[in-house]
Amino acid sequence: MHNLQSYGLALHTTSPELGLALSNFAGNDRHHTWDLGMSLSTHLHVHLQEFMSPQTWADLRFIAVAKGPGSFTSTRLGMVTTRTLAQELEIPLFAVSTLAALAWSQHQPSDEMIGNGTIAVEMPARRDAMFAGIYQIEMGNPLGLTTLLADAVLPIATWQQTLAAWPTPYRLIQAETGLGESVLGVLDLAHQHWQKGERPLWSEALPFYGQHPVDDR
Repeated sequence: MHNLQSYGLALHTTSPELGLALSNFAGNDRHHTWDLGMSLSTHLHVHLQEFMSPQTWADLRFIAVAKGPGSFTSTRLGMVTTRTLAQELEIPLFAVSTLAALAWSQHQPSDEMIGNGTIAVEMPARRDAMFAGIYQIEMGNPLGLTTLLADAVLPIATWQQTLAAWPTPYRLIQAETGLGESVLGVLDLAHQHWQKGERPLWSEALPFYGQHPVDDR
């Protein structure tokens, strides 16, 4: 039984897009994305305040954030913002993989018919490398997504070899643009863990940058 005044809030800032999602998981939900580019840092808090209305900060029971991989600067902004909010509100903060959120938000019913819903996700990184992860979708489980290959930065050749040797069929998702929309995946995955009784402290939410910030240009 859901408390209709208990909401989860998700932020996605790992790319030039800002994605926000809010839900009480009982029919009242909304999400929005803004392509802010270099203005993300100056417009984030304004959009967040406007997006929350008519709900208030007191209505939140948890917050979720995309932890990366992605832009170092943008990812850090989202992490700092949500860690501050969760600390002040004294509520849990779930840090969710950008790649996992993308896999979840783009999975299709037919995925479960091949390789038990195996989805590989890749995103270009610096220095001829790829951010990559492989996940398994199982809608019948309390946690609908299982990590088969944890997020990593791999040379392109190594990643291609990994896929070529993967023992089961999979679907490949190439993450390039429109990452903000996968904020829905961030919120859904966090809610799954919330339902299992997990209540992570804000201090436990750590980013996954993958590469040194000097490469983030």
